Order: sequence, then C-alpha cells, then structure tokens
Amino acid sequence: MGELLKNAIDWAFQPTLYFAGTVGALFAVLFWRKLFSKTVVITVFFAVGTVFMLWAPSDPDFKKIITKPDNIPIVILIASVVFFTWLALRQAVDNDRAIAKGEPTLEAGLGKKKVFTWPDLVYVEFICLILFTAFLIVWSLKVQAPIEEPAATARTPNPSKAPWYFLGLQEMLVYFDPWIAGVVLPGFIIVGLMAIPYLDTNPKGNGYYTFNERPFAFSFFTAGFLLFWVSFVILGTFLRGPNWSFFGPFEYWDLHKLEPLVNVDLSTYFWNMLGQPKPLDPLVREAPGIVALLGFFLVLPPLLGKTVLKGMVKSMGVVRFNVFMHLMLWFALLPIKMILRWTINLKYIVGIPEWFFNV
Repeated sequence: MGELLKNAIDWAFQPTLYFAGTVGALFAVLFWRKLFSKTVVITVFFAVGTVFMLWAPSDPDFKKIITKPDNIPIVILIASVVFFTWLALRQAVDNDRAIAKGEPTLEAGLGKKKVFTWPDLVYVEFICLILFTAFLIVWSLKVQAPIEEPAATARTPNPSKAPWYFLGLQEMLVYFDPWIAGVVLPGFIIVGLMAIPYLDTNPKGNGYYTFNERPFAFSFFTAGFLLFWVSFVILGTFLRGPNWSFFGPFEYWDLHKLEPLVNVDLSTYFWNMLGQPKPLDPLVREAPGIVALLGFFLVLPPLLGKTVLKGMVKSMGVVRFNVFMHLMLWFALLPIKMILRWTINLKYIVGIPEWFFNV
C-alpha cells in the first residue's frame, strides 16, 4: 500500500500534472473561497500535512531531499505561505460579508484602537527579537550550515542550483533564451509593478482585505505569487534533480538518468507537416512563429477588448488597456511556453540562432 501511494504521488508530480494541479487548486480555492476560508479547512490541511510529514521520511530518498540543510527553510516557507494565504482569504471573505451588510471592515475597527509605541509596540518587538534569536541559535547548533568546499571548475555540483529565491529565473532559462528569461521578463515584471497605480484606478479595496471589490487584482497577484514564485521554488528545490531532470518526491536521484532531448522548433513542425524542407532564409523559415507572435501581441488585445474584456476597456481607456494587456501577455507567455514544451516538446516559437533571437 505504501509503495502504491508513493508511485501515485510521483506520478501526480510530473511537470504537466503538477502545474495543472496547482492552477486548478488555486482557482478552486478562490472560486469556493467561503468554504476554504473556514477554520476547519486549514485545520484539516495541517493535520493531513503533519501525518504526511511523519510518514514520508520513512522513505530514504524523500528523507534525503527534505532534510538537506538548505531545503529545510523551504518546508517552513510552504507551511507559512499556506497559512497566511488562508488568513488573507478569510479576512477578505469576512470583510466582503461585512460590506454587504453595511458594517465596517475588520481593519476599520482595528484602526480605532490606538496604543503607545512605548512600551506596547517596542515591548512586543523586543520579546519577539529574543525568541527568534534563541530559535536561530538552536537551529544553528542542530542543523549543519549548507557550506561546501571552495568552488572548483573541475568539480561542479549536479544539479547546480541558484539560491532558492532565483529558482524561478533558473526555471525560465529552460524555456527561453537568457536575454528573455533574465532581462526581458523580469524587466516587464518590474515595469508592471511600477505601472499598477497608473493602470488600476479603482479606489476600492485600499487598506483592507477584500475580494468582491478587487476580484481581478486579488486573483492575479495570488496567482503570480503562488504559481510563478512559490511553485517554482518547490519545483526547483524538490523536483529538479541531477542533469536538471524531473524527479518525483519519492524517486531516487539517479545521476545516470538522461531524458532524450527531442525538442523541436515550431518551424520544424510546420515545414514537416507540409512535407517541405526548411527554407534557408531565416524570416521565411520562421514565418509561422513570427505570425503566431504578432497575432498573440497585436491581434489578441483588441479582440479581447471588443468581446470578453469590453467592460475593462470602458473603465481603463484604450491606452491603459493596451499597456495592461501587453504586460499581461508577456506574463502569460511563460505558462504557455512551459505547457508547449511539456506536451509537444516545442523548443522555440521563433528560433533564429543566426541573429541570437530565440523565443
């Protein structure tokens, strides 16, 4: 029974199922937020999680990965993110219920309770400082620091991983050229965050948790944080093993496991389907991918603006809507490329190595 359960978990953590499962779970939580914000749900979740963490380390492969000194904080990260995401969702549901009844929000009620900085605030901060200092001292004595020998070009670690907070960028390097994964996409993320006050002028939901008054903002930021940061940290920490191959949580990290590189460009699919050799001219050869990208960035925004997002165009205006859509489409390009790589082994939509232009 134990081996059957381990095999089922390894199967469920295949990249496609893992990503689809996290997306489905997140949107299920947001859609049925009134149910998932109940105390019994988070209690059951942590109870099941505790039982799992007591049983799973009996497997030597799982224990070896989960107890690595630099992986222990990620386990704490997962538990903390789950709890505080649930807490934020619960406060949003409670505030939406209060707003619907014409009552003040939770934050409005707390704002009326004023305390002195000294001794109330500083005293609590000082006690927390002492407790966390003691905790870190015990941790440093019980857990060996993950410090290895000096770097040597003749002995590189396998897998070679970035610090946990850069695992998302390292994962993006699998699907895009470095100039896109390391410069363009992070740049658009920074620009998008800076542009929020100028694109979203909704005055509601400032200073208090709410979902009904800011459904898109709440959903988008929750998805961006959990799906494209936390889930990538988990994927890069526990599921990416030697040779940057995927491994299940209970699977042995075999150094000799080599996945065949059968990834091909969109142009290869297109010209093979027509039974024609690929043209020598890069622009003609990559015309299918160029047309696909132009349609994605130039045709899709006005098409959505005239159909399902007509209300957003009216509230934001044409200019702000188009800026917003282009930032969103760059954000959406990552999961699209990931799914295409995992399902049909697509390497590049447009691949022009002669010009160092590979998307």
